[in-house]
Amino acid sequence: MRSETKTPLGLRLTSGAGLLFLHFPIAIIALYAFTTEDRTYQFPPPGLTLRWFASAFARSDMWQALWLSLRVGALATLLALLLGTMVAAAMFRRGFYGKDALTLLLTLPIALPGIITGIALLSSIKLAGLTPSMLTIVLGHATFCIVIVYNNVVARLRRLPYSMVEASLDLGADPLQTFRLVVFPHMATSLLAGGLLAFALSFDEIIVTLFTAGTEQTLPIWFYAELFRPRERPITNVVALLVIAVTTVPILLAYRLTRGSDDVAGLGK
Repeated sequence: MRSETKTPLGLRLTSGAGLLFLHFPIAIIALYAFTTEDRTYQFPPPGLTLRWFASAFARSDMWQALWLSLRVGALATLLALLLGTMVAAAMFRRGFYGKDALTLLLTLPIALPGIITGIALLSSIKLAGLTPSMLTIVLGHATFCIVIVYNNVVARLRRLPYSMVEASLDLGADPLQTFRLVVFPHMATSLLAGGLLAFALSFDEIIVTLFTAGTEQTLPIWFYAELFRPRERPITNVVALLVIAVTTVPILLAYRLTRGSDDVAGLGK
């Protein structure tokens, strides 16, 4: 009979302290979304109310910003899925000169500080003669979402025995049928996980968005503007809870889809 090794008490306490440190600010946001005080963060709150939820949901500018963020996230994710999958399919099996350099170039937009990526994108937008708009936001977000999809798909493709592809072709299937019946089912969950993570990353991106948005206002930019209005803090906390819910669900789904495998779930930014 195998004996289970218990985690040392000190390690458990340290882990708990780390989790508390990470999630305590979220608990503060949740608590003060219900406070009756509209200016200060008095502790404990003088009272609890739900009126800020009604006030937040009545803000048309918030809904416009939310809708724009959802559209940008969806389009950036679709673009990243297309380009990231194509790059992964081209690079997963064969080595070639410059492959490592190309891999580095793929990861740079997400590895570099956001302000560097934002400045580079703004310079490219100006050189191309484009006006900052929703299109430029989507293109900017896609640059760092591609690597999320690429990492997931290339990890899954490397686990696909190429003999299965060869067997499909030998049995008379054309390349399109082979992709549809053999390759795609094998990498479907990695595509879904990469897409969910890419959407979550795009939805709450602010630094790159500030450089590429022009007059457009996504939800993170709306948050940034609301920080300078002290009386709107409870409303901001209510909307923050909504954002936490929107971004947590795809991350948890992506984790569940890649749990227990060697797939790369994504890189932190």
